[in-house]
Amino acid sequence: MSSMSTHNQRVVSGMRPTGKLHLGHYHGVLKNWVELQREYDCFFFVADWHALTTHYEDPSIIEQSVWDMVIDWLAAGVNPKLAHLFIQSRVPEHAELHLLMSMSTPLGWLERVPTYKDQQEKLKEKDLATYGFLGYPLLQSADILVYKAGMVPVGADQVAHVELTREIARRFNHFYGREPDFEQKALEAIKKMGKKNAKLYKSLHKSYTETGDMEALERGRALLEGQANLTLSEQERLFGYLEGSGKIILPAPEAILTPESKMPGLDGEKMSKSYGNTIALREPAESVEKKIRTMPTDPARVRRHDPGEPENCPVWKFHEVYSPEDVKSWAQQGCRSAGIGCLDCKQPVIDAVLKEQAPICEKAEYYENNPDVVRSIVEEGCETARDIAKQTLSEVRDVMGLSYR
Repeated sequence: MSSMSTHNQRVVSGMRPTGKLHLGHYHGVLKNWVELQREYDCFFFVADWHALTTHYEDPSIIEQSVWDMVIDWLAAGVNPKLAHLFIQSRVPEHAELHLLMSMSTPLGWLERVPTYKDQQEKLKEKDLATYGFLGYPLLQSADILVYKAGMVPVGADQVAHVELTREIARRFNHFYGREPDFEQKALEAIKKMGKKNAKLYKSLHKSYTETGDMEALERGRALLEGQANLTLSEQERLFGYLEGSGKIILPAPEAILTPESKMPGLDGEKMSKSYGNTIALREPAESVEKKIRTMPTDPARVRRHDPGEPENCPVWKFHEVYSPEDVKSWAQQGCRSAGIGCLDCKQPVIDAVLKEQAPICEKAEYYENNPDVVRSIVEEGCETARDIAKQTLSEVRDVMGLSYR
């Protein structure tokens, strides 16, 4: 297998340690990781530096959350024999690559990341007017590019971050990865476009490379697609000259859209700690039972004999995740006819959640009782991750003139 194909088979993904994981994490992320580790070379990391971007004033929960989270991963089926588990801050090359890429990343690119303003709005109680928060998408890019990952599993709201990483990689390669005569060949090809088109191309190239103008990049691509005077190799070279190709030092990754989590919260909304509607992955059975038994139901069912509508009931959303077709049919008919009460309807959900949690809790108990095993797994993962990261940084320093041999 070639070096490039190895990179294409590598998957990188991380989680911020901000507390114990819940069923939403399990259904939205961990089950997907368990599948990916069987097919790809997976690197799963604890993003402790990212946690500091929003919890810098009180990092007290981070250390314990790190170990709780790794135990959750292992208990959920992430296999250290198939995947590499490590802690971000134990691989300082992440930070070095972040710093080096910051030298050439346009400020406007970071300010335009959709989640930048959204998170500031959602977390108004925190002072997020910090360099670290502005730069966290670039740190995310370093997390990916330092391993030359080919794929990054993300939800739909994170696709923009992967696209930013692709643009940063292209820009870096443009500055530092060109063949010795790359620019000369590109300039010769530009002349064949005719004066008017050549002038426009140069203007668009300048706008993109100097200010990161994405519209200029798209216009430049469209301009090149219509150039009949260029050979295919010349056109490809000018595409590269425009968007930052050349020798690929940092391969641009692809986003893998993860299946959307259908795990609802106790109130029917998305399960989230910020909504206070979660069931922890390893929550005690009595607590799980109490939470589900006290879940709100269809407000139309004021009395036991009042008929209801499953679509208006948060419990029904749990049935959609956990119940087989015969149980779902029983719940629908019983609710609409008032043939069953709400507590009757909740019992199969309670049983299914506890059944799902039982093997997870059993495996977690082993790791909780053997913390040295967990630390050994992480230590080995950190060593593997750092070996790869060091190789990447060696190449990066070399092309940036920082080797000093």
